[in-house]
Amino acid sequence: MKILKAWPLFTTILLLIAKSAPAQTPPTLGLRLFAGVNITGTVGSIYVVQSTSDLSQTNSWASLAFLQLPTTNYLFVDTGGPAQGTRFYRALLQAPPTNMVFIPPNTFRQGSPTNEAGRSADEGPQNTVTISHGFWMGKHEVTQGEYLAVLGSNPSQFTGDLNRPVETVSWLDATNYCAVLTAQHLAAGLIPAGSQYRLPTEAEWEYAARAGTSTRFSFGDDPNATSLPNNAWYAANSGAMTHPVEQKAPNPWSLYDMEGNVSEWCLDWQGAYPGGFETDPQGPASNSIGDKIIRGGSWDGFESDCRSARRMGFGVSPFLHDFILGFRVVLSCP
Repeated sequence: MKILKAWPLFTTILLLIAKSAPAQTPPTLGLRLFAGVNITGTVGSIYVVQSTSDLSQTNSWASLAFLQLPTTNYLFVDTGGPAQGTRFYRALLQAPPTNMVFIPPNTFRQGSPTNEAGRSADEGPQNTVTISHGFWMGKHEVTQGEYLAVLGSNPSQFTGDLNRPVETVSWLDATNYCAVLTAQHLAAGLIPAGSQYRLPTEAEWEYAARAGTSTRFSFGDDPNATSLPNNAWYAANSGAMTHPVEQKAPNPWSLYDMEGNVSEWCLDWQGAYPGGFETDPQGPASNSIGDKIIRGGSWDGFESDCRSARRMGFGVSPFLHDFILGFRVVLSCP
């Protein structure tokens, strides 16, 4: 691997390294006077951009962002880079992590309009939210088999098939799973240095659930719920139990069970929407009664609970869990 050197302050070295697949355009290498990297590759390919200030430390690379090439020649600019000094960058071609889907950045309307059928008051005022970063999201809820493999236990009430979503997990159980899975996969070299598994923020969850739509459900408004049984497990068709993942139709971004099966923990504390415009919102700093956000319908939910905008809260205590509650993970750069 050829290494470039730079001595002046404010100079950024661009070191582009890619694991090229067959027919992949060869990566480029160059010197620039900006903080970033020029990536040449196939449109739609996913890269992780990393940086370091010391090439002699092979374990010092930190992941900055996942990105999907919109053009064959794309300039990534590190807006959070240091004002002075030399920094090295590289872009590594990513294979999709097992059972995960890439979610590209964009802007969407969070919440529901006042005339939406089944609407709750806390779904407004609507926000215009920009998700500024791409991330990977589990294409299905974490299964009992996956949970068992990572933590060695299965707290679920509905057993008998390890492909059912894990449930009866607290928010602390879910975040602990993410932390342990991160440590395991970093040690095994399965995910890039500096990346992490975590719960989605509420905004990320709704953005992914909508998958570019603005209707009640990702498959349309469905006013008489004639299509809902094909897309979700809920009270009308679940038989009062969970079901193995991926049995209903996915949403337009190939995510399963966003409308039903189990409700899903998010990172955020529960709180009111501020309205207006936000970028990468994280929710309020706290909640007076200790409730975190849960999203998505469940096996015992009503039709209105399956809507993309539906939001609820549940206590974060380790002693508070329910057999409607599960989760899915995202893989992101900090």
